[in-house]
Amino acid sequence: MLRKIQFETKILHILTLVIVVVVGLLMYSPALVDLVERWEKQEEYSHGFLIPFVTLYFIWQKKQSLKNIPFQATWLGFTLVLLGLVLYIVGNISILYTFIDYSLIMVLTGLIWSMLGTQALKVIIVPLLMLIFAIPLPYFLDAILSSELQLLSSRLGVEFIIWCKIPVFLEGNVIDLGDFKLQVVEACSGLRYLFPLMSIGFICAYLFNTVLWKRVLVFLSSIPITIIMNSFRIGVVGLLVNQWGIEVAEGFLHDFEGWAVFMASLTLMIFLMLILAKLSKNPRPLAELFGVDNVMHQNEQQQIPFLLKINLGFPFYLSLLSMILVGGVLFSLDNREEIIPARKSFVEFPMQIDTWQGKRDVIDKPTMNVLKLTDYIYTDYRGNGDSVVNLFIAYYESQRNNVMPHSPRVCIPGGGWEIAKISRQLVNGFPVNRMVIKKGLARSLMYYWYQQRGQILANEYKMKWSLFTDALNLNRTDGALVRLNTRVYPGESLDEAEKRLESFYVDVMPLLGGYIPN
Repeated sequence: MLRKIQFETKILHILTLVIVVVVGLLMYSPALVDLVERWEKQEEYSHGFLIPFVTLYFIWQKKQSLKNIPFQATWLGFTLVLLGLVLYIVGNISILYTFIDYSLIMVLTGLIWSMLGTQALKVIIVPLLMLIFAIPLPYFLDAILSSELQLLSSRLGVEFIIWCKIPVFLEGNVIDLGDFKLQVVEACSGLRYLFPLMSIGFICAYLFNTVLWKRVLVFLSSIPITIIMNSFRIGVVGLLVNQWGIEVAEGFLHDFEGWAVFMASLTLMIFLMLILAKLSKNPRPLAELFGVDNVMHQNEQQQIPFLLKINLGFPFYLSLLSMILVGGVLFSLDNREEIIPARKSFVEFPMQIDTWQGKRDVIDKPTMNVLKLTDYIYTDYRGNGDSVVNLFIAYYESQRNNVMPHSPRVCIPGGGWEIAKISRQLVNGFPVNRMVIKKGLARSLMYYWYQQRGQILANEYKMKWSLFTDALNLNRTDGALVRLNTRVYPGESLDEAEKRLESFYVDVMPLLGGYIPN
């Protein structure tokens, strides 16, 4: 009779857990697909494929400890699930998959907490936190961090070249060696080392069986080690280019240098652990301080099977019910007919604006496939003389399902341009992002902002919040990115280019209302 009850309990638990997995996949599948795509496309996040398996291994490695702990249902887990579902709602409505990814970790942790209890969660919380390192940053934050690291690595790399007594000049991210110019592009920012090394640093800190401050130091050391080693790499490449030409900065040798820098960074981290292992009243070999727990198997027959120990009580079932309700509500919201406001097509946009004469251009098909916009205008307007201002507006009638304007902070470096300076300012009373961009000796000045549902916003965070609130209250997610760009001509000052851009801004702004609905 007891065996029959145990068998039926096992089946019930298995079916319930299968339902949880199915509900979770239905809710999070779009975000998971986007996550895998970013792991594939962005080298700095390619380690994400390994993180779930590392987490599973470390949880499995704690199975003996879990078997010795009584599982108790807790409402704290249900609370965490609710917080995760709130983040899930915000992520879905604001179209920020990063929020949804973090929501998945919170909901997963909350479910485990609700059925295993606090004591068991303490045993596996660190492996669960490792999942955070599989989550990419939002695109615009990724671009900002990459740009800042490019500048910092360039400066430190040039300092190394100067230390080697070689004349060098740095302009933005371009290292001028006289005969050769070396551009520190986005791929050389160090992000492709930073995120994987931080993940490894976290794992090393977890396995480093010592006091907390030493563990924290090991993890945090991954940041300066990456920056210093990447800067050293840039400096060495500059020396090699100066000696043997630009070919040494390309192809296999360039990729090999990347692997060498990563392995050298990892070696430095291990060396730091060796030093910290010696800094103790009772120094022990690193082998004793660095390793996983022994998995014991004796007397397992006398212990209660894991499936029978888990406590699927009210906190767990209420968590599952909350997931089903939130998923169902958002599914219905996603499938309700979104309000698409009437507007003029950019085909009707005037080519003559005061003294400005426009000439339309078209965007190639591959770029269109990436932008996924509804309508656009891409036109050069020629003013008095030969000066030109380019107007680009990307309009989206709906910004659901991860369709949204691409921030110039991401696209500009991708086109080979360097962002030399970026700031936010008011022009004619409205906010704009002002960027000075460079490519070789060429310079351009750019204004861009987001215009949506009667608002003009320069801040990406405010734009996302506006998108969230309007999707909820107005059932509208339409909006546009507006970008003005003018070249800084030879012999022309930046102030002269700015006056031209401001003049065009004043002339074009009154025309946008009919094409970008209020």
